[in-house]
Amino acid sequence: MASRRVALASLGCKVNQNELEALKGLFQQAGYEIVPFDETADVYVIHTCTVTHLSDRKSRQLIRRATRQNPEAIVAVTGCYSQVAPEEVLKIPGVDVVVGTRERARLVELVEEARRTGKTVNAVRPHEKGEPFEELPLVQTSRSRAFVKIQEGCEEFCTYCIVPYARGPLRSRAPEAVIAEIRKLVTAGYQEIVLTGVHVGAYGRERGDIDLEGLLKLVVSIPGLGRVRVSSIDPPDFTPGLVAVLTGSEKICPHYHIPLQSGDDWILRRMGRRYNVKQYLDLIASLRQGRPRAAITTDVIVGFPGEKEEHFRHTLEVVEEVGFSRVHVFPFSPRARTAAALMPGQVDAEVKKERVNRLLELARRLAAEYAQGFIGETLETLVEEEMPGREGFWEGHTGNYLLVSFLAREPLRGRLVPVKIAEYREGRLWGEVSYEGCRIF
Repeated sequence: MASRRVALASLGCKVNQNELEALKGLFQQAGYEIVPFDETADVYVIHTCTVTHLSDRKSRQLIRRATRQNPEAIVAVTGCYSQVAPEEVLKIPGVDVVVGTRERARLVELVEEARRTGKTVNAVRPHEKGEPFEELPLVQTSRSRAFVKIQEGCEEFCTYCIVPYARGPLRSRAPEAVIAEIRKLVTAGYQEIVLTGVHVGAYGRERGDIDLEGLLKLVVSIPGLGRVRVSSIDPPDFTPGLVAVLTGSEKICPHYHIPLQSGDDWILRRMGRRYNVKQYLDLIASLRQGRPRAAITTDVIVGFPGEKEEHFRHTLEVVEEVGFSRVHVFPFSPRARTAAALMPGQVDAEVKKERVNRLLELARRLAAEYAQGFIGETLETLVEEEMPGREGFWEGHTGNYLLVSFLAREPLRGRLVPVKIAEYREGRLWGEVSYEGCRIF
């Protein structure tokens, strides 16, 4: 009998993408064949996001697309949107299984239950303090970098953010489990490991026996590790010891993603952020003291309730002063259950759009200026994919997360190679593989 076919799709952050690979692993272990989402399948799994209204809408669109492709298929919905709004998901015709952001390891079992009984299964459960980190099988599909989830949950409750409601309290993965997985990945040939989580900087906080600094010291001591990249860390989570580790090991990529959200102190207080602009700038200075040319990337929310032109201008000034190599810009989106959704001074959509465009224009200029500073140098680059339609050209990212396209004599996917940078155009660097050595940051 032919194996059943399952198609999976995910929206949202890199944590979601990482979890999607784990869900694929669950189905593969159960004997399912994984097929592309646009093909006919027996089961469709939609791993949802709820960070904005647009995310909710895209989640619903994916669900409806699945039910159209095969009305007889079992449709399972999991992730953040189903955790915070299971009733909305259940109202969508054709949905058979709803799971939130816990007990996803039971997904195959729940799908089989729905198939066997013909009844809709609602397995969404509220998060509880003290619940354990959920271990899921990890199947890496990338042939270059590997993602390792070290932490789950958030307890910050910023006034605009739905994530604490969707992801629950802090749960940190046992350090021995993290190290064991990374050792396996290094043995399998992965040259770059990316540590991910919902609130990575809070790793170990609820455990009390380790923190992110301690974990990184263990990680960089793993024999054969090429390099490790750490995903987003909130400003208050940086300690002098963490800064020292991040800037002191050549194995840790010189790339730090530190959300700013606003460059105005009054707006930051309304957001519930636990830092001010001076503290943020002091942090950047301390990182650059250890690694002067490191890439600093960030997130900024535009049009937060009460934001006047003066507040936005302060954000532009801070972004310019820091000289970010990349800025992710988000127009404010009110979310139910968050304090900001009820705040006075909601900003007009057209004003938000205009400010987003101004900030994006500045971000593009800063990105170009940062990247152009490396022309003529040789940068260690992780080879990821061959460029479509460009024979002999490959692309990948440097340690400081610059996208590079380069000419190579041979297939090099998954390897760290030195690339001599020649120019910057089309939003990326261009060069060719150098066999004379590699720049060390």
